[in-house]
Amino acid sequence: MRETDVHLGEPPAVVNIGVGVHGVASRTDVFRLPELWQLHLYQYDAELTVDGTAHAIRPGRVSLVPPGTTVRYRYQGRSEHLYAHLRIAPAGPSRTVPVMQDAGLEFPMLSSLLLNAIAAAPGAPEHTRAEIWTALWRVARLTPPAATSRGPHPAVGAAIAHIEARLAAPLSIPEIARAAGISHNHLTRLFRAETGTTVVAYIRRRRLQRAHHLLRASTLSIPAVAASVGIPDLQAFNKACRRELGASPRVLRGTTS
Repeated sequence: MRETDVHLGEPPAVVNIGVGVHGVASRTDVFRLPELWQLHLYQYDAELTVDGTAHAIRPGRVSLVPPGTTVRYRYQGRSEHLYAHLRIAPAGPSRTVPVMQDAGLEFPMLSSLLLNAIAAAPGAPEHTRAEIWTALWRVARLTPPAATSRGPHPAVGAAIAHIEARLAAPLSIPEIARAAGISHNHLTRLFRAETGTTVVAYIRRRRLQRAHHLLRASTLSIPAVAASVGIPDLQAFNKACRRELGASPRVLRGTTS
């Protein structure tokens, strides 16, 4: 099955969207869109050939075709589908997506998203972009990632989840190891092997990242920010910010870029 890489780091530009009616005047369509992606949602039987590779169209399937691709549709009669023609910027990491997929239980949701996008298009293009962006993410997640791209070791994942949920509280490696179900030493070795850093360094970095966010994005007082990231001692918090973030909490709060 043919696959394509799509970037979903920002909403697409929706150039055209609607309900396509085909197979009436001609049982075959052959065309290409040099600069636009094609998103189609089907409720009929037909055949789609993408650059020479044939894909069966069945009710409940969705296709995502990259720009510059020659497509050939063979219809069995009047055929209606929901479609969107898009410009997708190369922003953020890419996802590998099959050109044709069975949407399964996601089909009703995808239909709703595209219908909402079509209805919003005349007067609310931003709404249309948001609906289509959501639809693209759902399409990208229909097929699980390849087995080679595994996540972290389960124990490391459990340790990280425990840390993230308790950044405001005192944390110790033995406690985190117990939550992960392994020994202190085993956690230390696994964590460095999986993340390239130590447990203590990870906790420090995540606390300061959260503090930086709260200082810039919230009206919480500096003492409240310090307490919310598990560093209630203001002197220690001030030193940590200067060391890790390059400035005092007061300066960071006033930084806008």
